[in-house]
Amino acid sequence: MESLRNQDLRAALRFVGSLADAGMDAGLFATIGVQALPRLVASEITTLSVCDLQSGRRHVVGSPGSGLSDADRSCFDRYFRQHPLVVYHAARRGRGARRISDSVPFAQFRHCGLYADYYRRIGIDHAVAVPVQVDDRTLVSFVLNRAGRDFTDRECALLDLVGEHVVAQYRRLCVARRSSSDLDALTLLLGEACAAAGQDSGVDRSAAQRHRPAIFAALPLTPREREVVRWVAAGKTDRDIAALLGCSHRTVQKHLERSYAKLGVETRTAAAMRALGLAIQ
Repeated sequence: MESLRNQDLRAALRFVGSLADAGMDAGLFATIGVQALPRLVASEITTLSVCDLQSGRRHVVGSPGSGLSDADRSCFDRYFRQHPLVVYHAARRGRGARRISDSVPFAQFRHCGLYADYYRRIGIDHAVAVPVQVDDRTLVSFVLNRAGRDFTDRECALLDLVGEHVVAQYRRLCVARRSSSDLDALTLLLGEACAAAGQDSGVDRSAAQRHRPAIFAALPLTPREREVVRWVAAGKTDRDIAALLGCSHRTVQKHLERSYAKLGVETRTAAAMRALGLAIQ
């Protein structure tokens, strides 16, 4: 392993601690992962990709501001099975963090169709994938992307270090849901996570929408607290919610404080994610 500095180890501990806050909530696992990984290793677009290798169906949870359009994702999907990282992790069952440049030199990669049709259009040159789950049916991985400079050996070593904890937590999530291959159940939760974060993530939400009416009604909150959390999940600020409900923003904050305590969380995003997770378990 590349020699890591003390500050690298401290950053790794912070990431592992952040991810541990997700507990058994798949939505939080996805959301925290794509938000916290770029603080560990610089990335312009970070995603959690959940792929059904048999059907080719792929679901993506993106970091805030990733800005990938349906056309971008469709373009990527055309090259999915020949993507160097998919070939390495899914076909060859390679382990650990892997850069595209570990398989194809950049000078060669930039002349291929995948780069010309997809990476160039989104302004990205380099990617590294951290595998989370690989079997005959499923490939789950966090993917970090950036322009200009490739990921270093030290950064890959750092991703390998935290990757062990990511895999362990994902397996605990799967065990909690009683099936390591229950892709549909995980996808449902990821879809709800994206809906709560207001992201256009590319996740197929048809299954999630069937559960939408009962989501907030099942929470252990008062009617007004549920209403506040619902607006938080929709991306509204405290002042927005106050205007919608006809009260002061301080009253909204009080409702949120009580909701945090009941849901066992400390932040707005965690409240929205925890609410969705509790409601559909």
